[in-house]
Amino acid sequence: MYRLDTKLAKIRAGNYAKGDFIIADAKDGDMSNPITRTGPIRDAKGKPLRFRTRAEFLDVIAEIVRQDKVDIMLVSASNLERLTETGAFEGSAVKPAFRANDTSDTWGARPNGYGKLGASRPFRTPVLKDIAAANLSDLALYSMTFVNDIEADLRSLEAFGAFREDAAANGIKYFLEVFNPNVESGIPPESIGEFVNDNLARSLSGILKAKRPQFLKYPFNGPKALEELVSFDPQLVVGVLGGGAGTNRDTFELLHQAEKYGARVALFGRKITLAESQLDIVHYMRLVADGEITPLEAVKAYHATLTEKDIAAVRSLEEDSKITEVVLEEGAST
Repeated sequence: MYRLDTKLAKIRAGNYAKGDFIIADAKDGDMSNPITRTGPIRDAKGKPLRFRTRAEFLDVIAEIVRQDKVDIMLVSASNLERLTETGAFEGSAVKPAFRANDTSDTWGARPNGYGKLGASRPFRTPVLKDIAAANLSDLALYSMTFVNDIEADLRSLEAFGAFREDAAANGIKYFLEVFNPNVESGIPPESIGEFVNDNLARSLSGILKAKRPQFLKYPFNGPKALEELVSFDPQLVVGVLGGGAGTNRDTFELLHQAEKYGARVALFGRKITLAESQLDIVHYMRLVADGEITPLEAVKAYHATLTEKDIAAVRSLEEDSKITEVVLEEGAST
C-alpha cells in the first residue's frame, strides 16, 4: 500500500535506482514548539504576519499528502489523530508516522528554548499502547542525543531500550534519529561526525533484527562521515535530517549531497515548512533527489514558479542561490 515499503525493500536488496530515494516531510515540530513550528503566514511582500493556527497547519499537511510526492508524513500523535479522523491518509501511498518521544533538547519554548541548557534528557509524551489501539500508524520516530557525558548518555540508552520493548509489545516499528551534541561536549568540531557514527553504530550492536530501526535520521556531518556510516553496514538505511532553514540552495544541495554520498532518505522539517510555497519546494526536491535537475537549476526553477504564481520570495534569486551551511561547501555541486 505504501511506497515506503517498496523502496526500503529495493534499497536493502541492493537494487536502489534513481526514483527510489525516500523523502519525508517532518511536520512534527509541534513536539518542540506548537506555535512557531507551524510556519509563518506572509503578506504580499513576503513579510511574516503571524504563525499558522493548528487548523491551517493541518490543512497544509493534508495538501502535501494529496500532492503525493513525499513518501512519509511525520507528525505528532495528536495531529495524526486529527488527520486520520478527516481522512487525510485514506487511500494514500504516503506513509503516516508519528514522533514517539520529545527529549528536552528539542523543547523550543520562546525566547530561547531549552536546547542548550543542559545535556539532553529522555522523555516521552506519546503512549504507544493508545496509538496502537487507535490504529493510527505502526511507524514511529525515536530520537537520541549523545553528548560525551557517560551519565547523560547512559540515561538516553536506557530510555531507548525501554522504548524498543514498548514498541515491540505494541506492534510498532520505528526509525531512529540521532542528533549532534546539544551542549559543549569537548569534542573538536572536525571529529563530531566520528563521535556520532561510533555512538550510533554501538547503540545498535546488541539489538537483534526484529527490534532494529527501519532506517536512520541523522545529521549531515560532511561527505566523509556519511560515506563511513553508509559503507559500514549496507543493511542500515541511512537518512539525513534537514536542520535549520537556510537558503533554498541549502535545501536542494543537502538533498543532492545526501543522495550522492549514500543516504537513501531525507527528512526535512523547517526546510519545507518555512518555504514560500511548500508544495513547490517539495516538487523540486523530488526532481533533485531523482537526479533530473541540479540544486542550482532547482533554485532557479523554484523562483520562476514563485514569480508565475505571484508569490513573494523571501530572498532574491542571487541570495537564494548561495550555500550558507558550511558543512555543504566541501561537496557542493556546480
